[in-house]
Amino acid sequence: MKLYIVSGVSGSGKSTALHVFEDLDYYCIDNLPVVLLPAFAEKCTSSSFPQKAAIGIDARNVLEDIQHFPQSLEKLKKSGISCELLFFTADDNILIKRFSETRRKHPLTQDDVPLADAIKNERKLLDPIADCADLLVDTSHYNIYQLRDLVKSRVTDKPPNTLSILFQSFGFKHGVPTDADFVFDSRCLPNPYWEANLRKQTGLDKDVAEFLVKEPLVNKLIDDIKGLLDFWIPRYEADNRSYITIAIGCTGGQHRSVYIVEQLSKYFNKENKNIITRHRELL
Repeated sequence: MKLYIVSGVSGSGKSTALHVFEDLDYYCIDNLPVVLLPAFAEKCTSSSFPQKAAIGIDARNVLEDIQHFPQSLEKLKKSGISCELLFFTADDNILIKRFSETRRKHPLTQDDVPLADAIKNERKLLDPIADCADLLVDTSHYNIYQLRDLVKSRVTDKPPNTLSILFQSFGFKHGVPTDADFVFDSRCLPNPYWEANLRKQTGLDKDVAEFLVKEPLVNKLIDDIKGLLDFWIPRYEADNRSYITIAIGCTGGQHRSVYIVEQLSKYFNKENKNIITRHRELL
């Protein structure tokens, strides 16, 4: 039995994630009361119950039940069910924009509670669930199609008990990914941006790669990151971690970080890792 629990702040994409599971033939339940988790776990152990399921849990639950979610989750895992929790979030300003565009009502808004306060209240309310997350996804820089692809790649292409590793490039001027487990800064490296013929290209282009591969500091940083991850990834695997996100940043997220992510992805792919590559600013 494989169970995914999907949670997150309203407007962050958790409903989209559940729809992905539905498309993948998972048995899905949205807004399951936390208090019903034990009964659901018992039902899951029945041979007649679907062996792939996904449930959504959100802020519409009773406050006391949410506060006791960690204990409920622990009991669920001890029942022998393979369970992973995905938690979705996004920047406050992005959430406000999304609600304004869709004209949907936030579940915690009232006449005396504006949208911005409702979002803050919801974050605090969901902290006990977020703290249990196996995978935290910040969707601030995702559209609905990119989010669907990410969910598919992180949960459906992963063999059982295999660590899924996402290598992501980004630009510091656009913000640091809040869902990254490791963040490396490549802004100290020679920048192809200052070469007129390379400015409009990216780290995926041959000319940029040829420029960077000749730079000793670039190769030194890549080798250092490889060495660090070679040591620590097995420790995460031994701790039964299911997901790791490794972010490489440069100024604009176009050249250096993209090239380094590509080199790291190629290296770890050779070790039969479940590798996913994303270039945030090139999307």
